[in-house]
Amino acid sequence: MKTVASFIFVFFSINIAMSQEKNTIHYLALGDSYTIGESVNEAERWPNQLAVALKERGQEIARPKIIATTGWRTDNLKNAMNIAQLKPEYNLVSLLIGVNNQYQHKPIEQFAKEFEGLLNDAILLAGGKKENVFVVSIPDYGFTPYGKSKQQEISKELDAFNEVSKKITEKHQVKYISITDISRRGLEDPALVAGDGLHPSGKMYSLWVERIAEQLVIKH
Repeated sequence: MKTVASFIFVFFSINIAMSQEKNTIHYLALGDSYTIGESVNEAERWPNQLAVALKERGQEIARPKIIATTGWRTDNLKNAMNIAQLKPEYNLVSLLIGVNNQYQHKPIEQFAKEFEGLLNDAILLAGGKKENVFVVSIPDYGFTPYGKSKQQEISKELDAFNEVSKKITEKHQVKYISITDISRRGLEDPALVAGDGLHPSGKMYSLWVERIAEQLVIKH
């Protein structure tokens, strides 16, 4: 009887574990300094805050995998993804990229082509499920102590980059979530800017997460 009981226990334990794994969100966040959370601690990075928010909604989620580094343009991110040899095993993928294309005065046409390639990659990594992919708009660093002297120029250029990425995202029927308006509160509320005077603080990332989480509907 003990052997039978042990077998039944193991059988149901395996089934429960398999069921939990099936319902677990595996999240891949692709980006640059904003995604890796330059000048904030690991827990304050917005992908990590998003994972916490989803857990609080009762969803199982694994530790987010982040492919992002400060200073990356679209081509840098593509190269890093190739090196990482990512597999299509994610049921949530985010993409936030482009500020360094603008900052380094790279042609917007180049950005458009490379961004679309990255978006296609993101869809493939989500197993082809477009509904499990989302794009986050580029925040406006013109509304920081670092960028305020050139705020109008920066804002105009970033608006153009965001318009391009939004059109491409919508063409591919992927969710586009704009947080740029939140980033433009940086000068009126200094607590929204990190200590480096350029990047968002954990508090600002929390505001992003509130907006992102309310728009996500994840399909397993």
